[in-house]
Amino acid sequence: MKNRIPKIIIFLLGSCFSMAFAKAQFSNPQDSLLLWYKQKAIQWTDALPIGNGRLGAMVYGGVDTDHIQFNEATLWTDGPRQYAHPGAAKYLPVIRKLLFQGKQKEAEELATKHFMGLKNHDPEVYQKEKKKWYNKVRQDSKLAAFNYDDRRWKYMHLPIKNGWEDGGFQGLDGAVWFRTNFELPKQWVGSNLYLDLGKIRDEDFLYINGVLVDSGSGISTKRHYLIHSKYLKKGKNLIAIQVLNYFDKGGFVGVKNKDKIFVLYPAGKLPEDGMALSRNWKYWIQNDNPPAYPQFESSYQPFGDLFIYSDRKGKITNYRRELNLNDAIARVNYNRGDIHYSREYWASANKDFIAIHLAADKANAVSFSTGFQTVHKEFTFLKVDNHTIGLRVKVKNGALFGVSYLSVKVNGNNASIQVLDNKLVIKDAQDATLYLTAATNFRSYKDVSGNPTDSCIKHLLATKMIAYNKLREDHMATYQSSFDKFNLVLGSQQNLKIPTDERILEYTDKTDPSLIALYVQYARYLLLSCSPANGMAANLQGIWNNMLTPPWGSKFTTNINLEMNYWPCEVLNLSDCSKPLFRLIKRVAVSGQVTAKIHYNAPGWVEHHNTDIWGATAPIDASDHGVWVGGSAWLCHLLWEHYQFTEDSNFLKDSAYPIMRSAAEFYAHFLIIDPITGYLISSPSNSPEHGGLVAGPTMDHQLIRDLFLNCMIAEKKLKLDPQLYDSLKNMYGKIAPNKIGRLGQLQEWMQDIDDSTDTHRHVSHLWGVFPGTDITWDKDSAMMRAARQSLIYRGDGGTGWSLAWKVNLWARFKEGNHCLKLLDELLRPAEGANGSERGGVYHNMFDAHPPFQIDGNFGGAAGVAEMLLQSQAGYIEILPALPEALPNGMVSGICARGGFQLDFDWGNGQLQSLKIYSTAGKQCTIKYQGYTISFPTQKGKSYKLNNQLKLL
Repeated sequence: MKNRIPKIIIFLLGSCFSMAFAKAQFSNPQDSLLLWYKQKAIQWTDALPIGNGRLGAMVYGGVDTDHIQFNEATLWTDGPRQYAHPGAAKYLPVIRKLLFQGKQKEAEELATKHFMGLKNHDPEVYQKEKKKWYNKVRQDSKLAAFNYDDRRWKYMHLPIKNGWEDGGFQGLDGAVWFRTNFELPKQWVGSNLYLDLGKIRDEDFLYINGVLVDSGSGISTKRHYLIHSKYLKKGKNLIAIQVLNYFDKGGFVGVKNKDKIFVLYPAGKLPEDGMALSRNWKYWIQNDNPPAYPQFESSYQPFGDLFIYSDRKGKITNYRRELNLNDAIARVNYNRGDIHYSREYWASANKDFIAIHLAADKANAVSFSTGFQTVHKEFTFLKVDNHTIGLRVKVKNGALFGVSYLSVKVNGNNASIQVLDNKLVIKDAQDATLYLTAATNFRSYKDVSGNPTDSCIKHLLATKMIAYNKLREDHMATYQSSFDKFNLVLGSQQNLKIPTDERILEYTDKTDPSLIALYVQYARYLLLSCSPANGMAANLQGIWNNMLTPPWGSKFTTNINLEMNYWPCEVLNLSDCSKPLFRLIKRVAVSGQVTAKIHYNAPGWVEHHNTDIWGATAPIDASDHGVWVGGSAWLCHLLWEHYQFTEDSNFLKDSAYPIMRSAAEFYAHFLIIDPITGYLISSPSNSPEHGGLVAGPTMDHQLIRDLFLNCMIAEKKLKLDPQLYDSLKNMYGKIAPNKIGRLGQLQEWMQDIDDSTDTHRHVSHLWGVFPGTDITWDKDSAMMRAARQSLIYRGDGGTGWSLAWKVNLWARFKEGNHCLKLLDELLRPAEGANGSERGGVYHNMFDAHPPFQIDGNFGGAAGVAEMLLQSQAGYIEILPALPEALPNGMVSGICARGGFQLDFDWGNGQLQSLKIYSTAGKQCTIKYQGYTISFPTQKGKSYKLNNQLKLL
């Protein structure tokens, strides 16, 4: 006993010292959560995002001209309609038979013709209208004439990498003429020439000196035209090209490699021997109203643009643009002469408006004008009253329209407000606050009877009665009540004095590990901004989009992307942010019943690989990747995860389980016996976007097993349908198991056909490792090693979201150094030196697919959490995948399954102290290195442990 007392005292003193040291070492300065820059935004992906789940905006921060591009979450194309394809179910057995016979191509062709969902416009009618429109625009070729007067034509600089939409021609589809000229070198007279122009979307017709000499089509075909000498003349020659673009990106889009384009050269020579043409071509829009292009699903739309114009003169100094994650406010500060100007931009977290506050430190110094613009073709400017203007937009060929109001309040004895030329004009104010709101006629996926004008009036009521500072305080309090639940500090070196864009360029995990912490917290900020509890679900771009034809429609893609958006929700203490997702799931669980019946003659509900605001669930695009039945099972997994983290039995009983049970009923009917192995398999389906239409992809079986198992656990607890429990238990063991292939890999398909050189971005057959638990070290270490081998074959490259998924997978394999290697890839600059893009982050830390997709931000943040804590195996493991390069750190508010929140810190790669808070009063089991402890907890009580997991 004599010898033990000093040891205990020493140990306790050491513990106290380590905790005090940790607090000092890992203090988190307020400016550690800043994105900041020395210049205004040039590109959209330079701008800073703000949002509140219904309104989103991108702040450019210009001085003389400021630009705020904004969105409203319910402005989408199309409208309520039928998506399921009547009569599809009768082709299901034929498709299955063809797949069992090894006739994949025939099965895909049949499914494409008869099994895909309906488009919003009849394709046969469209073809007739397209032909009529085509004949009309092709009849007029006078614009190609050598002597045609094109002096009124404007110039366009070519090529434009992502189509003329990126060149300021949003929404432009139709027929556009381009003209340029060149002097024929004397030595080339009598020679045939080649003209290389790169890719042109969609179709084009080449005229030389008024004569049609060739044409091209196809969005992936590089235009390489032969011009016979008979069409050329001495001296000046004219090139005229008519481009027809039916939908989406249009015009000259260049090439992705270094091939020379916009070059003329003699036949038999090389482009390097040729003559470069001007890149500035004259253009004329001949017709911008082609027939509406048939679409499987709708697209998320931008709403409008707000511009603020200042006519003040003087040199600008001390410019700074920033986004503060601590309070969700973007700011611009600068000096003009001897006056300091400041602006604040925030999307109210508890109201339905965006505020922009402009101030100066000198009386009567705030003067500006402000007004709307929009990329929508159908719009109207409104004067609402003497201090409010409006914008009304109508979606092209759609059911939705929207209204936006902009109101201003000013302070200052000499301040004045006028409405002139559709703009608010403010003069001689001390400060001024703009309040922006917007709404649409969308009420639900089957109701578009809303009144957006009434909504705008209602949203701005609070701004009339409450002072700016109080509104701002309320916004901050609401936001911080969620954001402040979690904190992460990595390392003690914080390059806070370096602007964020430069910091990204200079980043290494050794010199700036705190950038990883900022990246994680930025993801949490983005999630709170685009998917708060009362908002809409986060789409491919969250809530931010500036394009009428955004990449992949900016929809909800359910074969990885939508689910990845919500990976950080539970573990990073933002559980309420999943509520908009659950509302979306509830919607598609209803519409998915129609698809299940019409396409599969099955009970329950099914979701394929995409959905939209109208509740689409049918297969889309093409059968080789669109016929995938796993969406509903994966969405159900997120419902189950929420229950596991919160232990909310009411949520399980009233919300999650009814949806899960209905999905399980579909799969129980859908599974079919494989004639070769006798197992139950999923057919037809695919391993997402890889390998075409097949019978029995591994991912499907992992998803279905996961759903069946979770339903059985839920049923055991709730005791609502014992018959279903017995049925699922009987089928569970008959589903085709995971298999190890000839290369030591986890097979992606029933057949052992994996290719070790295949580096496809999707790693779908590893779903059972993460986010699922079908394969774990505790259950089957051999299968875990096979899955690891598959990931090695896939490689470390990939799009932004693919890299993020791999971070999480390597964390489950408990290889922290590999996790960090991929995190470094996620944090590299997305913009290459030659204008090319790659997976990484843009200047504003948005994730690059490329282009921008928000899922990588969320998946990467979840990956960091997975490196620090895992709880999927029935116990909590601390620091399961800590990289050597992150030996010191602290996290608080990180969450674990079972209803636990944890705070802990580590130094020199070793756990220092641990605190656990129990929200549900469950048994708690913790593992760290060789130590294990299991103890009962009381709801609402905290427990402290040392680095050997001894309770203190």
